[in-house]
Amino acid sequence: MIEFIATPIGNLKDITLRALEELKEADAVFCEDTRHTLKLLTAYEIKKPLYACHKFNEREAAEHILSLSREGKKVAIVSDAGMPVISDPGSTLCRIFREAGEPYTVIPGPCAFVCALVLSAFPADRFCFIGFLSEKKKEREEILRRVKSYRETLIFHVAPQDIDAEIADLYAVFGDRKACLVREITKIHEESVTFLLSEGYQGERRGECILLVEGEKSEENPLNSLTPEEHVKHYIEMGYEKKEAVKLAARDRGVPKNEIYKLTVDLR
Repeated sequence: MIEFIATPIGNLKDITLRALEELKEADAVFCEDTRHTLKLLTAYEIKKPLYACHKFNEREAAEHILSLSREGKKVAIVSDAGMPVISDPGSTLCRIFREAGEPYTVIPGPCAFVCALVLSAFPADRFCFIGFLSEKKKEREEILRRVKSYRETLIFHVAPQDIDAEIADLYAVFGDRKACLVREITKIHEESVTFLLSEGYQGERRGECILLVEGEKSEENPLNSLTPEEHVKHYIEMGYEKKEAVKLAARDRGVPKNEIYKLTVDLR
């Protein structure tokens, strides 16, 4: 059996009884950084063979994991902190396991962006997790333009050294909005600081950081004054495929996408 196991994001006590049980029973543990995971296992007196599994060797690691699993071994997969796959290595593993028909499961636990959403006090009934933005300016701006009109709370992972630059990019695309930077979750210096994008963040810049931005206000979208056909065509002209354009127009209007699709079936 292959298991993706969530681990603490800061405080080592934030690990479930089930996670500890599964780690103790595992025949092998695959992790981002063996030195980091060794500290966690040592804290709970667990001794297991550790193997590196990071973004540079996921395919190679996947073959090793598959081999062990098919031999009847129990394999645990962890990231340095939080839930594997979420802004961490693991997506390639999941895809390979699924294609190979090899079952796997998840041992739930801590997830940094969920904790940050609670600490921010921003609307949490609907949200959009973006994760880390691209290092390439063009790709970064493209993503921000795409989510600019989202009304949901937007959540980003951000490296401490990139905070000011990322806030500047957000302000350039979104205009002024309320934002919140949450850092050092579950640790002694945990804090949540709310500010306006136009003002920038004035706090400490150390530790893991999550940046949250309020969604677009619910004022009437000027695109809604267009006919459904014009609305969809607007997005197509922006470079979106028709399917995505229909979805965006439906979201703007607050109606099911099937309703927009029926009205624009002949649109190319």
